[in-house]
Amino acid sequence: QVQLVESGGGSVQAGGSLRLSCAASRYTYDYTYDYNCMGFFRQAPGKEREAVAVIYSLSGNTFYTNSVKGRFTISLNSAANTVYLQMNSLKPEDTAVYYCAAGRPAVDDWYKDTAYDYWGQGTQVTVSS
Repeated sequence: QVQLVESGGGSVQAGGSLRLSCAASRYTYDYTYDYNCMGFFRQAPGKEREAVAVIYSLSGNTFYTNSVKGRFTISLNSAANTVYLQMNSLKPEDTAVYYCAAGRPAVDDWYKDTAYDYWGQGTQVTVSS
C-alpha cells in the first residue's frame, strides 16, 4: 500500500507563492510497479475535482492544466519519493483543497482522477485578493 502525505498549504495574498510537497511512503512493493506518475489535483467549493499538474517518474514528462501554465512548476525527487508543486503568482481562483495523487495513468488520461489509485488527505490553499 502507498500512503501520500501532503504539506505546504496555507493562506497567501494574490501574487504570492506557496510550495506544496507530497511524500510517498511504501511498505511492500518497489514504487516503480505501483505507480509511475505523481501529481496534484484540486477541488474548489461547489466545483468538481480537477487536475493541476502531474509528472511521470521515469520520463520526467510533465503536464499542466491551462490555467496554471507559466505559474506553477511540478518537480520530483525520486530518491525521496517526493513531489513538489511550486505555485507562483497565485490568484484567488487558485483557492481550493489540493490533493496529491499517484497512479499509472496512460499519458492521454493524465488529467482523469479515476486513473489514480492513491490519494493524499488534502491541504487547503487560500488566496485572498
